[in-house]
Parts: sequence; structure tokens; C-alpha cells
Amino acid sequence: TQTLSAVAVGHQHNHESISGAFESIYKQHGVAGLWRGVTGAVPRVAVGSAAQLATFTSAKDWVCERQWGGGWAAVLAGGMVSGVAVAVTMAPFDVVSTRLYNQPVDADGTGKLYRGFLDCILQISSKEGLLGLYKGIGAVYLRLGPHTVLSLFFWDELRKM
Repeated sequence: TQTLSAVAVGHQHNHESISGAFESIYKQHGVAGLWRGVTGAVPRVAVGSAAQLATFTSAKDWVCERQWGGGWAAVLAGGMVSGVAVAVTMAPFDVVSTRLYNQPVDADGTGKLYRGFLDCILQISSKEGLLGLYKGIGAVYLRLGPHTVLSLFFWDELRKM
């Protein structure tokens, strides 16, 4: 990701295009360079998926047990609750992943700011407090909330078929 230099925050890699980014990274750092930051992405997806599926089923069942609604209304309510859970659990991983992806690297492809996933979490927590891991939670929810609701709604409908 990158932005105009007038509004840029932190290091910008300044790739001209996605294919240019792949080519540049591969030439400078080899295949391993294309996987830099994966240590933040894998736990993000694992935690987010676990929170999404566990909270969806529980919330949907809870709504149905209280007879507040059934069918698609319970599915949507479960999806909304799940969207909040996903945003809360994934936000720290999004912050860490973004910082790992966007940090400048040396000639060997080693990050200049963080030694890895755990070091990034520790630095953020010590310098910015635990709430530093939740920077941008509103944007995270606006992206993941609707996605979660729609994904789970369609998943539930497909399961019925």
C-alpha cells in the first residue's frame, strides 16, 4: 500500500504497479521476500475465522432460543454479533501485519523497525499501550462487519440447500 507523499505516514515502498512490486521484490529479495509479513497474516486469519464461526453459531442460537426472530433475521443478528467479534479479535493482527508489511527493509530483506511478529506486538504495547493494537478498529469493523454478515448469511443459506 502507498499514498501520496503529502499525506504519507511512515515508510512508503513506492511501487508503480502490482506487477512492478512483484518484480522488484523478487529481484531484491527472492521468493522469500514475497512472503515477508506472513507471520502476521496467518495468525490474523486463524483467529478471525475462529471468532467468526464460533460467535455466529452461538449468537444465532441465542436469538432463536429467546424467540426474538428466526430464519434470516436470526442469521443477520448472528452475523452482526460475529462481525463485532471478528473486528475485535482481528484488529491487533491487522495493526501488526500492516506495520510488518510497511516497514523499510535492508538489503537482506530484514525489517529495520521490527524483528518479527512478537517484537512488533511488544514494541507497540510498550510505546503506545495495549490500545495501540486497536488503532483503526472503526475502519476494521466497517470493512469486516458487512463482509461477515453477508458471508455468513450466504453460508447459512447454502447449508440449507
